[in-house]
Amino acid sequence: MNLTPHNVVSLGGVVVGLSLLAWEIVMWWPGAKGAGKGKHMLRLLPFALAWLYGMLLILSAGGLLGLAADYSLWGVSEIGDAVLEYGAGSASPEVTRSSNLALTPGGHGVVVIATVVLIAVWVKRRGINWMLVRAVLSGILLGLAGGIAGIAGYVLSPAVSTAGDAIVGIL
Repeated sequence: MNLTPHNVVSLGGVVVGLSLLAWEIVMWWPGAKGAGKGKHMLRLLPFALAWLYGMLLILSAGGLLGLAADYSLWGVSEIGDAVLEYGAGSASPEVTRSSNLALTPGGHGVVVIATVVLIAVWVKRRGINWMLVRAVLSGILLGLAGGIAGIAGYVLSPAVSTAGDAIVGIL
């Protein structure tokens, strides 16, 4: 088994990220009639926000937050690689997108603010919400992926960087 290098996502990591996403959608699914109703859609909002936050974490490549995201990406990618290689008999190639997206200083500020909000949610609820952990981990795993799985990273990075720069007055 080959070890996945720094800030690279393997097929195993993407499989785990998509599996976490699928788990949450199945647990949320209210049925065909209730899926489009507003109250059911609102139940997905915390997951979606935490998922996008995970993508932002892996796009902020430096500092302690980036290091924690990188270790999470590496560790879970290795688990996914092992599942693919030994469980399904498949290879697990690297599937990192070819273009590198980076956040601006304002975008990094948004990541820090989002981190404070997430910690406040955990403190307020007096414990870790495992749905949010699954969402953040899924976002980290899919944030660097190429193709459809990582499309949100293409949209998220410039949008958050522009918003962060505008808020702090860098633009």
